[in-house]
Amino acid sequence: MGTIHVGTSGFSYKDWVGPVYPPGLPEAEWLSYYARELGFRTCELNFTYYRLPDPRTLERMAAKVPEGFAFTLKATNTLTHEREQATPEEFARFLEGVQPLIAEGKLGCVLAQFPYSFQATAGDRAFLRRLREGMGDLPLVVEFRNARWLTEATFSFLREQEIGFCCVDEPRLKGLIPPVARATGPVAYVRFHGRNAQKWWRHEEAWERYDYTYSDAELLEWVPKIRGLAEEADVVYCFANNHWQGQAVGTARQLSLLLAQSQG
Repeated sequence: MGTIHVGTSGFSYKDWVGPVYPPGLPEAEWLSYYARELGFRTCELNFTYYRLPDPRTLERMAAKVPEGFAFTLKATNTLTHEREQATPEEFARFLEGVQPLIAEGKLGCVLAQFPYSFQATAGDRAFLRRLREGMGDLPLVVEFRNARWLTEATFSFLREQEIGFCCVDEPRLKGLIPPVARATGPVAYVRFHGRNAQKWWRHEEAWERYDYTYSDAELLEWVPKIRGLAEEADVVYCFANNHWQGQAVGTARQLSLLLAQSQG
């Protein structure tokens, strides 16, 4: 049975001050508070999507969390969205950046999130092979946004490449990924984006898409699925991405409680 870890997608949000972080708590102490006071033992780092990971930054972050804590990192957008820039040198820079987490035993996996325009074509499958090769032996998970990837051929391909499939909970809109739970590698992964269908495509600010509070009933739908993933994978990471004003913290705590209750 694999280990299940629950946390949030990111921790450094100014709108968490008040709902999550005490007013006046220095920003430099947010991560320590996240691990110590909130009790989470994993966190998905999103800033690495916007820029290559910096070894000194990740070294400082690793020092702020206890042993047994695991970070997952988003692959930089030059490796997922601006793929013409995915050169061997770019992969090498990414790998260099994550070395401090590897040295401390605090790297869970790399999450490569692709855009909706990334299609289930021979060319894009070939890029996934390049991505797998470029990441070396790092645990790798991919998140598709286009439902056309959801075929048995895709799942077989991911298994062959030892790439995990990112399961998602998001609005039930045409073309988006439905709530399918599959494990295709040693790492299974679930992201809870919220179900704010009204704001998913039409919003003025990016955070509006993730402004959503889950009910117990909605999260209970995932409890047997997550248990099933843990029977197939070595580790399951579950992250709440409905981050606006700290709702993700509540979701992660709800889910942790429901998972614990399901053990009987």
